[in-house]
Amino acid sequence: MDSLSIFSVFMVLFAVIDTMGALPVLVDLQKSGKKINAVKTTAIAASILFVFLYGGEWILKMFNVDLKSFAVAGAIVLFLLSMEMILETDIFKGRSSDDATVVPVAFPLIAGPGTITTLISLQSGYTIEVISLALALNLLVVFFVLRFAAKLEQLLGTTISYIMKKFFGIILLAMSVKMFASNISQLF
Repeated sequence: MDSLSIFSVFMVLFAVIDTMGALPVLVDLQKSGKKINAVKTTAIAASILFVFLYGGEWILKMFNVDLKSFAVAGAIVLFLLSMEMILETDIFKGRSSDDATVVPVAFPLIAGPGTITTLISLQSGYTIEVISLALALNLLVVFFVLRFAAKLEQLLGTTISYIMKKFFGIILLAMSVKMFASNISQLF
């Protein structure tokens, strides 16, 4: 495992999970009286994500879909996620007023369709060990952001949070184009 690969996968997942971009949503939920249990939320999101990381290929085989095709589809989903971040639209993140720990925070905010698709798609270019380590590191970030959401928003301010969201949207857009280009040619 080389550190550059781990860092690359970490950054892709960091951009897709977008915990820092979700910071205003987390703070709003807390201000509206919703409790977010950082440990429980992280554990539930981790369970969902690791099941798809290790069982995603098997799930694909059940539907007779190969990894390269899924990677192309994943690149399209990442493209849409990046557009969501850049253009400030809601494509994937439906907001529910139910239990904030599970819905909408653990699923779909953290372990949403974009993250699940990304985990499976990343397997076309990285080892499962690299992806697992990068995912675990991202889940640590998720835990700390959940635990200290209000303090982080005060520390960063809305302008820095906004800039970070846009920056990671552009990075994610570039990564989706790269993933699409490297996998589409192998399908034909």
